[in-house]
Amino acid sequence: MIVNTVPQGWEIIYQQAHGVLAAQLAYHLKPELQCRHWVETIIAIANHDNRQKTWRGKDGLTPAGAPADFTLLPTTLEQAQDLMHAVRFQGRWVTLLTSMHMSFLYESRRREQKSAATFLDEQQALQRESRRSLGISRKEADRAYAIMQWCDRFSLILCRNELPAGERALEITAGPDGETYFIKQLQNGLLHAEPWPFAPEQVQVQVEYRVLEQLQFKNDQELARALRQAKPEFKTWMLGAT
Repeated sequence: MIVNTVPQGWEIIYQQAHGVLAAQLAYHLKPELQCRHWVETIIAIANHDNRQKTWRGKDGLTPAGAPADFTLLPTTLEQAQDLMHAVRFQGRWVTLLTSMHMSFLYESRRREQKSAATFLDEQQALQRESRRSLGISRKEADRAYAIMQWCDRFSLILCRNELPAGERALEITAGPDGETYFIKQLQNGLLHAEPWPFAPEQVQVQVEYRVLEQLQFKNDQELARALRQAKPEFKTWMLGAT
């Protein structure tokens, strides 16, 4: 979950919903920023945070009993392994991009445990075989994965309310063209990305969220029940070229 503090309590965005927002951003990119197998790329972006761990006790809570933002929880190989098993049925391109994302997320853990090193070695072999069978170079694969990274980071900025005040620009990350992109919110509420990456001059995107007024929970079951009962709402952003 992505957990934001709001006056009413907690604003909760499921990580899978964040993935859908990232896919919306990809959908509107200029043709020159897209890559081969574009539909499959959008699917990979939408699915990149799927297969979240099942709560078993207090996995979704902080020690104080508050809903836990994903950054406060340890990453697990279980989710990564489950995701990699699932995406293999969606084709080699989705598998390749998802595997590259797993390498990005978990490479820093290579020395922590033998199972992590084994998993990462498997991903490197899988990526080599996928590039070979698809007939693409490492450079083309890296460019395609840069789209996923860019959309992922942009979506997280929006979901986590990271936009600075006063029309100050925030770096997103480098795009597939190697350019570094920035985002800022204008006084009229419109968001502006520089350089402008989208085909239309205006783009509207949205993400589903829920608000919980209860501040503390006894266990995951109580939190899950509150989330099921909370009314789903949409947070919407309008992005403009000028």
